Amino acid sequence: MYQDTLVKLGFSDKEIAIYTTLLQHVSLSAAEISKLTRINRTTVYSATKELTKKGLLSEDLGAKTRKFVALPPQNIERLFQNEQKKLDDKKPYILRAVRELNVFTQASKYTVPKIIFVEEENIESHLYKQTAVWNKSMKDRNVAYWGFQDASFVKHFEEWIDWYWTLEQSSNAIELKLLSNKIAEQLKKKKYERRQIIFWDKTDDFTGTTWIMGDYTTIIMTDRKPYYLIEIHDQTIAHNMREVFKGLWEELTS
Repeated sequence: MYQDTLVKLGFSDKEIAIYTTLLQHVSLSAAEISKLTRINRTTVYSATKELTKKGLLSEDLGAKTRKFVALPPQNIERLFQNEQKKLDDKKPYILRAVRELNVFTQASKYTVPKIIFVEEENIESHLYKQTAVWNKSMKDRNVAYWGFQDASFVKHFEEWIDWYWTLEQSSNAIELKLLSNKIAEQLKKKKYERRQIIFWDKTDDFTGTTWIMGDYTTIIMTDRKPYYLIEIHDQTIAHNMREVFKGLWEELTS
């Protein structure tokens, strides 16, 4: 059973055989490992090198002949914690690469689906991926977000909001004019000059975020699970929705 588990974690059959043998015998030379496992010595050396990199073996430098010592199995957890950290470090660059490469699909007249449904686990990556697309559409059509933003979105995606207004270069010159409730803005501690929020006292029953960004209308439901996002790419719908929210904004600020 342990063999199947270790294979799923990325260990080869020979690495498993060598490591488990060393766990039983504590310290062995390459020749002894080869004899016990029936793995040729050249392969033993390459496999022990990989196991050493993974933090599961060390060399006994005090022995007269070169010997290998098995380190505790708990080191496997540390190995995958390191792998997770590497993935976390790469995440911003992965998302940036997706955004930047999207420029090529736009240039080649890639057919954008009219309606996209995004499930909960993919909402965050969709926000990062689509940011440059939304911003370009706003700059072509109307250089502002319009709509309504509820408290649950701010609570779950404040990190993306801060990234949008501080690090994302395509957000330069974009303005945001959203209706909201006081709870949503109380959750948002940081303020940004081009991010304007006004409170509307008729939002008690609003349970979703609605954005109009250029030719895109995006609805994000995050007040109860499962969360989801619906994006509609349609110039006419976006225009009509924008006019509604622009009218409300003008009425509330006049």
